[in-house]
Amino acid sequence: QVQLVESGGGLVQAGGSLRLSCAASGSIVTIDAMGWYRQAPGKQRELVARIGSGGNTNYADSVKGRFTISRDNAKKTVFLQMNSLKPEDTAVYYCNAGPLTWNSGTYLRRGLDYWGQGTQVTVSS
Repeated sequence: QVQLVESGGGLVQAGGSLRLSCAASGSIVTIDAMGWYRQAPGKQRELVARIGSGGNTNYADSVKGRFTISRDNAKKTVFLQMNSLKPEDTAVYYCNAGPLTWNSGTYLRRGLDYWGQGTQVTVSS
């Protein structure tokens, strides 16, 4: 009922920039929070950045000052602008949304956690 589709990953040299996008679809009424997580090979998935419906944000210390998260509530889309990329930023980046409210057609339902399929970001040195 709810799908998240990411785009914008790719290969970039160290110091370069990429912009990730994630669009949520389905009969979504509201999305409380949206965010980005990443998982590098052999490591656990970690929070990169998160943004609330009112625009409040939080970032991992490792990306503060380099990455900026934003969202378009009308389009149910979240963005991650990544600047000054480093090889250690290489990972699969996952979009996350929730809690959110969606319309099943009969009544409103509440969902806690939804994930995109992931997009690869590779930063070469």
